Amino acid sequence: MTRTATAALLGSILLSASPSIAQPGGAPSGDPLEWRALEPPVLGRHVQLTPRERFLRAGEQYFNADATWVIFQAIPVPPSGVRPDAHYSMYVAEVRYDDSGDLVGLGEPVLISPPGSANTCGWFHPLRPWEVMFGSTLVAPAAHSGPGYQRGEGRYVWQFPSEMEVVTRVVPEIWRAMHPGRAEPAWEPHQLAATPIFERPGYDAECSWSADGRFVLYANVDDEKSARLGKPDADIYVYDSRTGRHTPIVVADGYDGGPFFSPDGAWICYRSDRRGDNELQLFVGELEFDGDGAPVGLRREIALSDNAYVNWAPFWHPSMDFIVYASSEVGHHNYEVFAVRFAPDTPLKDLWRVRITHADGFDGLPAFSADGRHVLWVAQRGPLAEGEQRASSQIWGAAFDADALLRLAAERAPGEDRQRSLPGE
Repeated sequence: MTRTATAALLGSILLSASPSIAQPGGAPSGDPLEWRALEPPVLGRHVQLTPRERFLRAGEQYFNADATWVIFQAIPVPPSGVRPDAHYSMYVAEVRYDDSGDLVGLGEPVLISPPGSANTCGWFHPLRPWEVMFGSTLVAPAAHSGPGYQRGEGRYVWQFPSEMEVVTRVVPEIWRAMHPGRAEPAWEPHQLAATPIFERPGYDAECSWSADGRFVLYANVDDEKSARLGKPDADIYVYDSRTGRHTPIVVADGYDGGPFFSPDGAWICYRSDRRGDNELQLFVGELEFDGDGAPVGLRREIALSDNAYVNWAPFWHPSMDFIVYASSEVGHHNYEVFAVRFAPDTPLKDLWRVRITHADGFDGLPAFSADGRHVLWVAQRGPLAEGEQRASSQIWGAAFDADALLRLAAERAPGEDRQRSLPGE
């Protein structure tokens, strides 16, 4: 995702947002823990998965196919007297559940990125979960090594290091956990180190595999095109691992990125600065395929938002009934997670939209388990560390009730974005 005001990577946008914000209509936010009453029954049995004692901040987290592991980026707490890392490292950790199948925590995180590198957008191979993919500079990126995205007067910024490549590697710890008692393969050195899947000029990241592992969906920033437009321009491509072909999918002027395949593989979702006003909007695109089953473009593109907010980090629910995302609708200091109906033949004005999270501070980068039972996201709702004025950005998880969300959506008129009231109000 990913997921400070000068964040170096896309997934870190607004992860240090202010913890207090006026609610729509000018009403004060009230009890900072009122989310405990507002978020059920859609979200329940909340748990903070990454501790502030271990990570200064963590985020942009995704499950593997059976939700037994997560991959995420984080900045570790340094030893006393040592400056913290300047960039996010990439980690994996085993997911822990209780006897009822509820999330309770993570196992020991495993560092998988090279020292000093900048990293973002991790993903698991769908068939070989011990193989992971992420964006990495592999070495420390040069200062100002790529164009940046910025909104307003520096309230948030992210950079696109031109050294960033889509890389993959084997994580032996995952293989061992999944094959107890079996002899481990004799991994080749290149398999155990982050190695580019392909190399192209400019920033390559925001990557994910198709369900069969054949295709890689990713974003590329063309530095020449960006210079011409006067702002970063990312386009969305598909890489075919069978043929080695790179196919442009979304190449409109302005940033397009953060793409994911739909659960059925027929669509992609993504975010776009299509209007050139730095207010990111959500889109879905129906893929067109050639006779070999490779995506060659879009049959049609549909907007899921058209407003004055920053909408980003869209992610499909496995039912494909709706997409969750983060939005500045409540305020640029208090991003929240919303859901919007996915109904490609329904006009935008008739789509329901429901707010899911209700906590002060940043909530964003939502991601589901493949069965939809659990959702992970980044939140600033944990306890304060000594000397901090606001909670750090950490990974949270919760049980997710899609039926409860759909019931809530049915209670309002299409397009209505009212907040839920506290019980009794």
